[in-house]
Amino acid sequence: MSKLYFRHGAMNSGKSTGLLQAAFNYEERGQRVLLAKPGVDTKGERSVVSRLGVSREVDFIIPSGANARELFAQQARGDDPNALLEHVDMAPVACLLVDEAQFLDPAQVDELFKIAVLDGVPVLAYGLRTDFRTRAFPGAARLLEIAHSLEELKTICRCGRKAMFNTRTVDGQVVFDGDQVAIEGSDVWYESLCGNCYLQESGGQLGS
Repeated sequence: MSKLYFRHGAMNSGKSTGLLQAAFNYEERGQRVLLAKPGVDTKGERSVVSRLGVSREVDFIIPSGANARELFAQQARGDDPNALLEHVDMAPVACLLVDEAQFLDPAQVDELFKIAVLDGVPVLAYGLRTDFRTRAFPGAARLLEIAHSLEELKTICRCGRKAMFNTRTVDGQVVFDGDQVAIEGSDVWYESLCGNCYLQESGGQLGS
């Protein structure tokens, strides 16, 4: 039986790099993969972007509220109503890889589970476990509940310990309130910290 995998880690733990490497490994063996990401993730527009400088355009975007399984099925069949050829015969999909999976709706995570179990296609979902306030993202919480396999991707804190939390910096100042989702850009930046350094930055509080 195919499985739903959730590979999670703090910022800078190599999640997108791991996804791109997994896609390369499948394709090196002549197998077809599909890449997807949530529509809320505007970083890189339609691409998965690794901090190592490697990027790749996804095959489809999953907007909030959309049925992820139907979108997958459409792409797997080779259907694209916006293309010159609305249908192209395609090889079977060997794996679906999803970047920034924490931004998915819980119902969409359920659909990923169905893709694995009912459609027989392994799903590798990569994402954060918690936000800058140490609260679980809804998509990540659902993945932790139902994924067949959980794998933590590790990175280190500024002090050399294992990092497990993410802090948000806005205009150079560390903040602990605001919207759960703020995509990293020119004004917003994230740093992965261990528990000790996070508590030092937050004045001893775990989130707000």
